[in-house]
Amino acid sequence: MQPTPDFDPAKLAKSLLRRSRQGALATLMAGSGDPYCSLVNLASHPDGSPILLISGLAVHTRNILADNRVSLMLDERAAGDPLEGARIMLSGRAEKADDERELLQRRYLSAHPSAEGFVSFKDFSFFRIRPTGTHLVAGFGRIVDLEPAQFLTDLTGAEDLLAAEEGAVAHMNADHRDAMGLYATKLLGAAAGDWRCTGCDPEGLDMQDGQTALRLDFPERVTDGTSLRKMLVRLAGEARMKMDQNARI
Repeated sequence: MQPTPDFDPAKLAKSLLRRSRQGALATLMAGSGDPYCSLVNLASHPDGSPILLISGLAVHTRNILADNRVSLMLDERAAGDPLEGARIMLSGRAEKADDERELLQRRYLSAHPSAEGFVSFKDFSFFRIRPTGTHLVAGFGRIVDLEPAQFLTDLTGAEDLLAAEEGAVAHMNADHRDAMGLYATKLLGAAAGDWRCTGCDPEGLDMQDGQTALRLDFPERVTDGTSLRKMLVRLAGEARMKMDQNARI
């Protein structure tokens, strides 16, 4: 089936990758090659690819070390019939990512603060899934296969932004929680809560309240700290304008 004209599959797949905090990880059993599925927590790399923190004692980790081909099922966790919500099956290879450990640890702990207690255990390692494709199902007439270039974020030329991300996230959480709340409630239609920033990239801002995650897409691509600040101020202004309009109704 082909998607309907008003459907943007790449945007939806990107959103699911950024907002998902748990997923079903499928690996191949070492030796037999039988399928094996397990529930895992995850976060996202700046390009959107999934980050895992898994123990060497786990069956799925032993499977990956023997054959790193994996698939990952993510869904919207929508109320009601779960089959009516959007979901993706992402295929790829899980690679141990010691060279990016600082980045992966920071982004993972932003999404899962409770992991702080065991992130330093010697048997735990960070893995990054390098996608080879994804199958998106979002309802009747909305089933499509996507290539990585369609659902991952291009980081080319965004080195300055990536270097500024850690400080920008800390600044937003320390000094601009009111703006985070406005983004969530006025721009994304979410309920009021203790919204905090968990990451940013050239295409948007990630925020979270407990285990509920939101994605605020930027209207234009940003690639450095200066353009990020301008974009966040602009979006805060738009949110306040909507708040004022609603107050007059």
